[in-house]
Amino acid sequence: MASRNAAMAAEPMGVSSPGFVKAMTLTDATMLVAGSMIGSGIFIVSADMARTLGSPFWLLVAWLLTGVMTMLGALAYGEMAAMYPRAGGQYVFLREAMGPLMGFLYGWTLFVVIQTGTIAAVGVAFGRFLGVLWPAITPDRFAWFPQFDVQTPGGLIELGLTPQRLVALLTIWLLTWVNLRGVKEGKFVQTTLSIVKTGALAALILLGLTIGRNAEAVAVNFGSGFFSGGVGPGGFSSVFVIAFGAALVGSLFSSDAWHGVTSTAAEVKDATRNLPRALVMGTGLVTVLYLLANVSYLSVLPFDQLQNAPQDRVGTAVAEHIFGASGATLMAIAILVSTFGCNNGLILAGARVYWAMAKDGLFFRKAGTLSRTGVPAWALVAQAIWTSVLCLTGTYGQLLDYVIFAALIFYAMTTAGLFVLRVKRPDVPRPYKAVGYPFLPALYIVLASFVAIVLLIADKTRAQAIPGLVVVLLGVPVYFLTKRSITAAEVES
Repeated sequence: MASRNAAMAAEPMGVSSPGFVKAMTLTDATMLVAGSMIGSGIFIVSADMARTLGSPFWLLVAWLLTGVMTMLGALAYGEMAAMYPRAGGQYVFLREAMGPLMGFLYGWTLFVVIQTGTIAAVGVAFGRFLGVLWPAITPDRFAWFPQFDVQTPGGLIELGLTPQRLVALLTIWLLTWVNLRGVKEGKFVQTTLSIVKTGALAALILLGLTIGRNAEAVAVNFGSGFFSGGVGPGGFSSVFVIAFGAALVGSLFSSDAWHGVTSTAAEVKDATRNLPRALVMGTGLVTVLYLLANVSYLSVLPFDQLQNAPQDRVGTAVAEHIFGASGATLMAIAILVSTFGCNNGLILAGARVYWAMAKDGLFFRKAGTLSRTGVPAWALVAQAIWTSVLCLTGTYGQLLDYVIFAALIFYAMTTAGLFVLRVKRPDVPRPYKAVGYPFLPALYIVLASFVAIVLLIADKTRAQAIPGLVVVLLGVPVYFLTKRSITAAEVES
């Protein structure tokens, strides 16, 4: 017993195992940031945002604000990533700043809904766009698989297996298998697909602004219709402010997972320098691309057509305008590559958090071991199993709404942890210091908290946000039960 406690005391919590392979360069890390962000959202969510906001002006403002928020978060996280270049990322930051309970609540919520829910949502989106190429891939449930309809405050949940969900399951397990082979294989897939899909998005933007440019759409969207339907620059109403905050769900979800690279710190070469650089470069690149993508959409489609794009597939509608009937096929292929690469990054990063939790005794013990290929294999498999369950329980939109509220809570708390660490750990080396401290990190906390509060009070999102809050709070009793079981096991040993 005494020797075991001495060994535990000698090894600081969260220290990286020597089994991790430092295989990721600055380029790989940057592409992990960008590739994890660029999925299906940028090609879909602008339609619903346009319906909610009512004008091209406010649509662009929403995407710009989202980009600013993401960049502010990246600047703050960069300091903590350089301080603690260990596997686990945001979990480690919260644990060091606010104690093990807060770290556990993040890791618990990440596993239950944030990471796994995002992987499931992107997987279902992959199935949706595969349906463009193969019409048999539908959202209709298989009659031979058990089906249940559950009415919740957030709407009807149709439990069961559909062709789209089956495709999602297959892709999730395929990518899990790739990452089980080793970080070199996982980062090769990630970097390659990220470069391809970034290029494809840039090409769509360029084509939309040049040969696909629709003079009629430009005249309306950037002329007389620029402010119409929304609130002009002359004033706001409380109703619109709430609607605007709720509309940010789509753009924030599309920009989420930017911090995932910090979870892989143990596998990044020269992490103290490369992690902050990768965060800023990756989020900056995606922010510019997303804003230009929406300018491109507005240059091709009249606003009412953007609002009513079939199945909200705005990217496909733009491609069809440029290329004709073949545009839908080309866009579907591009989005399939995009979503596939996005999920690879999410799967790779998430398992490292569960590994760090397990090393602290706060997750399944086996998740804290590495395979002979130097990856947290058990954590990868556990993540895939729970994600598979979520694939059977929600549509793309439902999963999206559940994820973003919980994520915002921890973004604000982690950035607040930056202030705590400046006081609590002043002597820890800081190879990089957050730009604009304390003003820019404080601004990020205010913005993230504002959107989270709006999601709790807005009619459109309240029903999904409240369950997200409940999931976070359920982690409190789970934490103390976990601690009790660990203490009992130590006494027995």
